[in-house]
Amino acid sequence: MKYRLSRLLAGVLAALLALVVCAVTTHAEIVEAVIVKVNGDILTKTELETQQFAVLRARGQQVDQNDPQDAAVKKALDEATPQILVTAVDELLLEQQGRSLGYKLSDDQFNAIVDNIKKQNHIENDEQWKQALAQENVTMVQLREQLEKTMLTQRVLQNEVFDRIAVSDPEAKAYYDSHIQEFTTPPQVTLREILVTVPSNGKSLNVAQDDAAKAKAEALRKRVTTGGEPFEKVASEASEAPSKANAGLIGPIQTTDLSQGIRDLIKDLKPGDITPVFRTDRGYQVLQLVSRTAAVVTPFDKAREQISGRVFTDKRKDAFVTYLDKLRSQAIISWKNDAAQKAYEQGLKEGDKALLAQLSAGS
Repeated sequence: MKYRLSRLLAGVLAALLALVVCAVTTHAEIVEAVIVKVNGDILTKTELETQQFAVLRARGQQVDQNDPQDAAVKKALDEATPQILVTAVDELLLEQQGRSLGYKLSDDQFNAIVDNIKKQNHIENDEQWKQALAQENVTMVQLREQLEKTMLTQRVLQNEVFDRIAVSDPEAKAYYDSHIQEFTTPPQVTLREILVTVPSNGKSLNVAQDDAAKAKAEALRKRVTTGGEPFEKVASEASEAPSKANAGLIGPIQTTDLSQGIRDLIKDLKPGDITPVFRTDRGYQVLQLVSRTAAVVTPFDKAREQISGRVFTDKRKDAFVTYLDKLRSQAIISWKNDAAQKAYEQGLKEGDKALLAQLSAGS
């Protein structure tokens, strides 16, 4: 995982879960309003506000944190806060679970991450590093705490959820059978065209011009069918379609992308055969079938890895939600703010969108 100092502005946890900058304080320094207690760990008002504005900025919304009563800011916060609260509580639960399982960030791991941060930001000495930390208003202790939270969450999800998911052959075959179109390459054709356009003012049809265009198209077709000239030569010389630059070549193109009328015209053609002259919105057209390929179905054994990935993704989401539901049901969650509790419950009803989105982005 790559860590850039710019990410520290929004919080190192953005790499996996949410964009969080944790204001690390102690009760000896300041007493803050508590939003919720989760198994004894707290989320403060300052931490929530920091997470709210970090998420809004990550979405590209221009917000002024000093003016939370601004109508646009308030609307954006009202929309984002339910999922932010769900994410914040789930982060605490996953972090607690990681600690209970004995996971921790070793000195070697921490030093390797710091070295990577320095490398990514071209920091070459300790003085530059100190300046960078100061600019981000973060200490080494705080940085390590944030990195450890990320590591704890990753380890818990990987070891306790994802590594326990397997895709059996019957599951993979069932998916294959019910999604066979995903593994089917539709039939394709390659064509050449000759087009004679009909001038139009968009209001009425000039019969004489239409007849002249049709007669010209018929004459061009005869040069190929009875005159023996190569279709591509005539297309290059006389076609009025953009494909003229490529000797009239069109495709390969899936037959399903063709109009039903053209599909009917070419359905019985063999390579080299030519259609009659026919009218289109552009004018009069002649087509030659260059080649045709039938639909190709990828065999199950060759699609197995691709299928497993898709089934695993679905199972991962289910396992993820089930695991979080288990942690929530076992937790003691004590709300100290009624509005926040109401928003959290709304977020739960909406589903685990935020965490799932972060998981998908990080996978």
